[in-house]
Amino acid sequence: MRQVLISLSSFGAAQVLRRGQLHFARLALEAGADGFEVRGELLNDPAAELPALAAEARARGCATVYSSPEGLWDPDGGLDRAALDRALAAAAQLGAPRLKMSIGGFSEASAAGFAPLAQALQGRGIELVIENDQTVAAGTLPALLAFFAAADRAGLPLGMTFDMGNWHWTGECPLASASACAQRVAYVHCKGVQRLPAKWVAVPLADSAAPWRAVLRRMPPGVPWAIEYPLVGDDLAGITRAQVAHLREVAGTPGGSA
Repeated sequence: MRQVLISLSSFGAAQVLRRGQLHFARLALEAGADGFEVRGELLNDPAAELPALAAEARARGCATVYSSPEGLWDPDGGLDRAALDRALAAAAQLGAPRLKMSIGGFSEASAAGFAPLAQALQGRGIELVIENDQTVAAGTLPALLAFFAAADRAGLPLGMTFDMGNWHWTGECPLASASACAQRVAYVHCKGVQRLPAKWVAVPLADSAAPWRAVLRRMPPGVPWAIEYPLVGDDLAGITRAQVAHLREVAGTPGGSA
């Protein structure tokens, strides 16, 4: 059965910062999710919160992902070893087998960073997955394909976190991107989108203006899907339970689970 996770940012930054990610991790699990994604940018006190989240995950036997808000390469195109070390340490403290980062300022001149990156990952038991973010440098198809090709040449094949909504922020076609990246995908951020006059906004899949079902059909079979769209309302537990159930229903629909 496909795992369905919830990115804890889905509950809103202000609320998560106020109540803590442990509160919302428990809510996610009680709503039927198979696990949760911890957001580094929403940790008030990582030294206290990460061990508590790790203990909860161990007790519940659930899946965890650590999401770093920092890019792997700095704006000058060098491997940001300090950011990488912080992310790996946090993932290890959480006990998360998967770490999500963007490529940051990677460029054609950045290939020398792959050797120290491979060395840093060796023996950690942590899978690094690269996300398409909402920037031109790290969220467009040409930039990501160039990065993955360079990683392959360096002998460091990496998987991808495919955020199905973020392509809209960078003006890319999510269907074309899904076809181009599908073989790399190890983890999917499920996100619907709508266009407001001045910007794109994230919405539940059922409210999306994008062809989200077609995108999901292009994803590899069995990879985890995570909710990463707003979960808000007076009955937050009920809303979350309904959204988890909806994603499970989509996964179980012929053609929907791919």
